[in-house]
Amino acid sequence: MRDKKKGINLSERLQEIAGFVPKGARLLDVGSDHAYLPLYLLGKGCIDYAIAGEVAEGPYSSALENVAQAGLSDCVDVRLADGLAAFTESDDIDVIAVCGMGGRLIAEILEAGKAKLSLVKQLILQPNNCEDELRLWLMANGFAITAEKIVTDKQKYYEILVAEKGQMTLSDMDLRFGPFLRRELSAVFKARWQRELSKLEQALMKIPEKNEQDRLAIKVKISQIKEVLHESTADY
Repeated sequence: MRDKKKGINLSERLQEIAGFVPKGARLLDVGSDHAYLPLYLLGKGCIDYAIAGEVAEGPYSSALENVAQAGLSDCVDVRLADGLAAFTESDDIDVIAVCGMGGRLIAEILEAGKAKLSLVKQLILQPNNCEDELRLWLMANGFAITAEKIVTDKQKYYEILVAEKGQMTLSDMDLRFGPFLRRELSAVFKARWQRELSKLEQALMKIPEKNEQDRLAIKVKISQIKEVLHESTADY
């Protein structure tokens, strides 16, 4: 999709993430990937200010160039910094986006900058994997998930988590499948877990009967998926 005003192309994944950014937010985009998300939101008039944080020189230079070409250097501050070190209290950041990384890495970034999280109202997180570990970190650190969405982009599945300060208690099923996602049971959610179910069933067939522990671990995962999809559990 092209934003005609600024000429920014966003992937379907980033378009969905953009939809969760509140109007008027002061955004920190960690690992900003060429500053596409801030530039898109500014072009749409959704926000007035953003920090694009990058830890590597290459993406940092690319983000600087993109912001300058868009004529938005006064609105997007591109900073070479690791995680939440990209902002200070004086920046008045109220929304942080950390997207396109492993869930474990996102949790590590939040943990490393935990002292600063009292300054923000909302987290928008898009882990590429280990979603359960990220949900566990949020639950253990005073954040409650307020929205979730699962989307597809180039035949890959991505989960988006939105969290705010608060308390929540998640079951093991909630941690793995998402408290909102597993209740909504969208077509995309079902397709994602049907695919995973097929992979696990094929894997189980290849594990020798003597490897009882390995077989049991996969059986448990299969059973959980069937439960969340409201399918009858087969006797393996």
